Amino acid sequence: MDYSRIYPFWDKLSDDEREDIVHSCYTENYPKGGLMHRSEENCKGLITVLSGQLRTYILSEEGREITLFRVHRGDVCVLSASCLMDAIDFDVLIESTEETEVLVLPSICLNSIMKNNPYVELYLYKAAAEKFSDVMWTMQQILFLKVDQRIAGFLWDEMTQRRTTTLQLTHDEIARNIGSAREVVSKVLKYLSENQVVEVKRGKIIILDKEKMKKYM
Repeated sequence: MDYSRIYPFWDKLSDDEREDIVHSCYTENYPKGGLMHRSEENCKGLITVLSGQLRTYILSEEGREITLFRVHRGDVCVLSASCLMDAIDFDVLIESTEETEVLVLPSICLNSIMKNNPYVELYLYKAAAEKFSDVMWTMQQILFLKVDQRIAGFLWDEMTQRRTTTLQLTHDEIARNIGSAREVVSKVLKYLSENQVVEVKRGKIIILDKEKMKKYM
């Protein structure tokens, strides 16, 4: 495991701190839909995605989910260590959207290093600030774009990320990711299907016409 590529602060650590990280880190595997973190229940630590993808979201009292951002292979999710940052005090949930393997730097080890190494604490807050720019983008999408634009944009991002026009997605998954209702998503997908933009199958969305898709974004 090349920790210097995973953690940007690696060259700012002492030999003892590096040894603590090497001995404390461990990997975990999650199936699709597995809930790996809820900030009000535990403080997991710093999570790095080795393979697969994570979804970070919040849950309203009515049970509505709003996806804040997704974490792809090679990216670090700092909100799983939100308990170590005083400025973040809301409940964040993290689940795997596909089979996912992560590297976990436990909060106990991370907290100990943060107390003695300001570079690590600075990294955490900087990474959190960058993620909140993603959150603001998400809020703008929900507030100012029509649902068909949000669905088209989401499908386009998934197609680009996965490098395939055949997406293994359910209507419910799309709804959770764009912060809408399943019934609304189904209605829009039916409309896009009738206009030969996509083909809708059970648990699968096939992009038929990229140029038409762009017009809805």
